[in-house]
Amino acid sequence: MVARGDQLYTSTLTVGEVLAKPPADDSIRERYLAFFRHPSITVTPFDLTAAAVYGDIRRDRSVAAPDAIQLACAAAGGTDLFITNDARLSRKTVNGIDFIVSLNRVPI
Repeated sequence: MVARGDQLYTSTLTVGEVLAKPPADDSIRERYLAFFRHPSITVTPFDLTAAAVYGDIRRDRSVAAPDAIQLACAAAGGTDLFITNDARLSRKTVNGIDFIVSLNRVPI
């Protein structure tokens, strides 16, 4: 990703989920946070813009709330490619995201 000059976008929800996993060790927590501070990574907040998109996405009750937050943050950030572990999401269309692709079908 860095070698290609890609910019990775993720949400604040992702950061929270990652921080819930490590043991209660401040050095590991800081290493995780340092990863998200890398210049090639943008952490997109769940703000009012994302919340409005979230509302649109959640009208489709087949999309779980955490997935809708991820999609809404990506859409608010104008993401070209959204990569997901959930193949069902790859069949969704979200304004602001050009392509939603399951991880096993990523073209990179």
